[in-house]
Amino acid sequence: MKRFLFLTLCFWGCLVSVVKAENYPYHSDVLWVTVPDHADWLYEVGENATVNIQFYQYGIPQDGLTINYELADDLMPADTQGTVRLKNGKATIPFGTMKKPGFRDCRLRINLDGTEYRHHIKVGFSPEKLKPHTQKPADFEAFWKKNLEEASRFPLQYAKERYEKLCTDKVDCYLIKLQLNPQGQAVYGYLFYPKNALPGSCPVVFSPPGAGVKTIVKPQRHLYYAEEGCIRLEIEIHGLHPDLPASCFKDIAKAFDGKNNGYLCIGLDNRDHYYMKRVYLACVRCIDLLTSLPEWNGKNVIVQGGSQGGALALVTAGLDSRVTACVANYPALSDMAGSQAGRADGYPHFSRMPGMTISEKLETMAYYDVVNFAPLIKAPTYMTWGYNDDTCPPTTSYIVYNTLTCPKEALLTPVNEHWSSDRTEYKLWLWIKKQLRK
Repeated sequence: MKRFLFLTLCFWGCLVSVVKAENYPYHSDVLWVTVPDHADWLYEVGENATVNIQFYQYGIPQDGLTINYELADDLMPADTQGTVRLKNGKATIPFGTMKKPGFRDCRLRINLDGTEYRHHIKVGFSPEKLKPHTQKPADFEAFWKKNLEEASRFPLQYAKERYEKLCTDKVDCYLIKLQLNPQGQAVYGYLFYPKNALPGSCPVVFSPPGAGVKTIVKPQRHLYYAEEGCIRLEIEIHGLHPDLPASCFKDIAKAFDGKNNGYLCIGLDNRDHYYMKRVYLACVRCIDLLTSLPEWNGKNVIVQGGSQGGALALVTAGLDSRVTACVANYPALSDMAGSQAGRADGYPHFSRMPGMTISEKLETMAYYDVVNFAPLIKAPTYMTWGYNDDTCPPTTSYIVYNTLTCPKEALLTPVNEHWSSDRTEYKLWLWIKKQLRK
């Protein structure tokens, strides 16, 4: 009896740790366990895959229930449907195979006590062979060289004030307003310093944000960068003061970030007028700011971000040779024309928006697609992504990684959806520390 109680407590202890990582709903009565027959969730093209399913309520295997499932290529409509019945809480579903490199998604539904529960799992088939559909424009590098030269003529100007809310006994924080151009456009950021930082002592880290119109989210999550000796700049990209009331951000987001009229769609008809042109140039201007600081050690410039921030980190590393290391989690804005090849496209998934994949817009996308910046990156680059991500799908993350020609490493976390744990975030910092030039 004591042994049974101990094992039961261990099970629920493990379950709680998983719940906190958000892969399963917090305080849920049910638990899905999905395990492919290859431990790394990867197969060769032409090789058949299966997935073993377990379903628990209150930690008890459920018997006799019917699971409805659909099979589909990554982010694509289902092409196969079926049902299996749980026996002793378990069932097996054949994934089949793929004729081309990519990912297959098994989407699961079960009805229990009148409530439908859903889950899904993706496995890959030779994803290391995935290539971008998006093509590099002939004048891609000339286009960005011209714009960078024009932007550099505007002198570096910024306002800086101490921001007590985020200061600690180990870290000083300043709110920055960085001017971008003569038109008065700007971005805001939090600049974190090690307490009493000496001139010439600090690597600098630039962290652009994820997508959306919002304040700078949880900047204190990465205080250990400054605590361990780095200067870190976390920014927003829209010129909105991060201390605006939450209700203001909500109202602005409603007016300015709708699915078909959001900022990622503005000006997409013309490469010179696209909204993200100013954002990409702002990222390089942030490197200007960081390398102007007297505390910078003159050796190390790191860019690091996730989702849209991962895209901007890679873009910055491609545009700016001063970058010495790059870290990108599940980058957005990657192979955005992928739907034209009949497969998953990168966030923001223009293929789902009416009128967004006409030729003029596809042409502009190519000038802003991460896959065209990736080959320009010279700095060591570290990427991480999950297979179950439906926001920035594994198809496009693999395509970016496969396109990199610089020294590169990857941390693959198959079960992850569109998130990374605090522990993974700290592992990224440990990798960065190994790249620091002495």
